[in-house]
Amino acid sequence: MPTESAPIADIVSSIEIDAPPARVWEVISDVRNATQWSSQAVKIFALGGRTTKGTWALNINKRGPLVWPTTSRVVEFEPGRRFANRIHENNSVWFFDLEPTTSGGTRLTERREVRDGLTFVSTFLTDKAFGGQPAFTKELDEGMSLSLQRIKTLVEQG
Repeated sequence: MPTESAPIADIVSSIEIDAPPARVWEVISDVRNATQWSSQAVKIFALGGRTTKGTWALNINKRGPLVWPTTSRVVEFEPGRRFANRIHENNSVWFFDLEPTTSGGTRLTERREVRDGLTFVSTFLTDKAFGGQPAFTKELDEGMSLSLQRIKTLVEQG
């Protein structure tokens, strides 16, 4: 149930990758791969095998000494174009959008939206364990930029 009265700002970051969208898609479109670039996800169990729209996952996240589970579901899956995952516990949706560049590479944009407001549990735990929503959002924003750099490195090293 959403409880946040103030709107939650989107977080957005982009990077240019020297590889075609199909190659970038190979890396980002399997939910289990997120542990290779995420600053929080340490283990992901995809339910049902191969990732596609509707795939559910159990995610184990870590920040310092804190460890917590989340569940997610793939809500958009457009090969070579868009991938989106909804995190059940907090109502956030994380998007990857891929656009070909004129040089033959890819512009990869990652975005977090909280369209329906945060859940009570998420708001409470963020306030108690992560220093409040503004501080945690800033941390997520910084982590997003680092994640995109890690994806770039993974893709370009091939």
